[in-house]
Amino acid sequence: MKDLMGSPTRCLLVQPPFSAQSFWNYTEVCHLVGAKHPAAPLGLLTVAALLPQHWNFKLVDENVRPLTDHDLDWADVVLVTGMLTQHRGMVEVIHRAHEHGKPVVIGGPDATSQPEVYAEADFLVQGEGEVTIPLFLADLAKNVATGRYRSSLRADMSQAVVPRFDLICPRDYVMIGIQFSRGCPYNCEFCDIIELFGRRPRTKTPAQIVAELEHLYRLGHRGHVDFVDDNLIGNKGELVPVLEAVRDWSKQHSHPFYFSTEASINLAREAELLQLMRETDFRYIFVGIESPDDDALIEAQKTQNRNVPVVEAVRTLAAYGMIVNAGFILGFDSETRETADHMADLIQRAGICMAMLGMLCALPNTQLARRLTRESRLFAVERVYALSTTDIDQTTTGLNFATRRPRAEILRDQVKVLQRVYDPQTYYRRLQLTISHLVPAHQHRPGFRAVLRGAWAFLKGSAKITSDRRTARLYWKTLLWVLLRNPQAVDEAVSLAAIYTHFSKQSEFAAHALEQEAAHVDEYGEDAYNQLMRGALAAGIEKAGAAS
Repeated sequence: MKDLMGSPTRCLLVQPPFSAQSFWNYTEVCHLVGAKHPAAPLGLLTVAALLPQHWNFKLVDENVRPLTDHDLDWADVVLVTGMLTQHRGMVEVIHRAHEHGKPVVIGGPDATSQPEVYAEADFLVQGEGEVTIPLFLADLAKNVATGRYRSSLRADMSQAVVPRFDLICPRDYVMIGIQFSRGCPYNCEFCDIIELFGRRPRTKTPAQIVAELEHLYRLGHRGHVDFVDDNLIGNKGELVPVLEAVRDWSKQHSHPFYFSTEASINLAREAELLQLMRETDFRYIFVGIESPDDDALIEAQKTQNRNVPVVEAVRTLAAYGMIVNAGFILGFDSETRETADHMADLIQRAGICMAMLGMLCALPNTQLARRLTRESRLFAVERVYALSTTDIDQTTTGLNFATRRPRAEILRDQVKVLQRVYDPQTYYRRLQLTISHLVPAHQHRPGFRAVLRGAWAFLKGSAKITSDRRTARLYWKTLLWVLLRNPQAVDEAVSLAAIYTHFSKQSEFAAHALEQEAAHVDEYGEDAYNQLMRGALAAGIEKAGAAS
């Protein structure tokens, strides 16, 4: 192998693709605004900043453009990272790189959680890169050809590097992420964040966050910046000075950005934080609501959601200028036949347009996975990968364990919620409800060129929406209603109408895939299906199951 440390090494960083049918992968909507993908690959940009800076870097995001043979021929070493949903793409990159005789380094959340799945990689770098990449580089200096690196240590976020944002074209993305903290203080049974990053949130300083914003500003990015923290309010005391610093920096620079983030729903009770977020121009927030049933929240150890009225919380956040996106999960042991209807009703009453409807998945090394293993209910991971008839995704993939409630019933409940929530009439009623409570506090004002691009995007988006007879009349009626009732929120209304073009297709695809799986369970019987997924049946049945 080439001496990678002693020369200007050509390092190829690869982000594998997400499923085109993913809830989050709204590429057609991105194209309307001249972008190619929703979010930039912050993990790889951070890794690049942690590697020797005399190396030559090339980043290929396969969500933006294909990985070519020329890219692989150029490289001296290939680095790939990703999440569970990118598993197939990561494995394919390993194989292609090896066909070109290139060593492969793999890391990231999925490789950390289940390293055995990526045993073909030459180097496996687990955990937080700030801790384990130096171990990898020390071996490279010795010309070692293979290695596995992990550590129980946590990174000191106050020493974190500024990501290499210069390796991407900002206009390829709707938003670019920055990270304030790692870790979450809560103890949700199904969550792998607390396993990967711990329950004591570690934070960057206000100066670090401002430095990252300054870097993005100098590169010419304007518009949407996402705080990618899994819970922005994990450390409320440290967040206040950061928000104050961002607010002040934004004001000094004529508000070049607006923001989004993810936080637990009890943020709605933090008036000081909400006011600061309003002044800083936070417009979207993702919250994990998970279930309308208290028993399911208790089972999931999601105690922070109990006694927080969801409808009231969503409206409080809207009053501070933030639209709520929310995650919901079906498949908890304590659910009943009424849970699906309760869930659809809650989404509608709260006016949550962007509702991610997922099925419970026991992610590797989580408390849930450990409990299901003790109960002999967890399926073999290789079976889940091998027999999945679609790309791995939150909506269509999950229930990787023997369920308490009949599996086909849960699958059809998921179909029911998808069809109710993403019915066109129902969605547009929800859109109006969202806008009726929204009090925008726009600080960011787009420049002249951005206004022209926005006008062109509006025309293209309107043409796309009205080309569907199911939504054409609903769209114009809703747009007129917004202009009369809350004209300041017209941008948000148009955005929510545009993204429905994605949700409509994604929900139809997911409903079809789930119905197929439910029919498969009906055909073989639940016990036989569970045995198949545990790997206990003959290969002939396995092949028949995969083909059905």
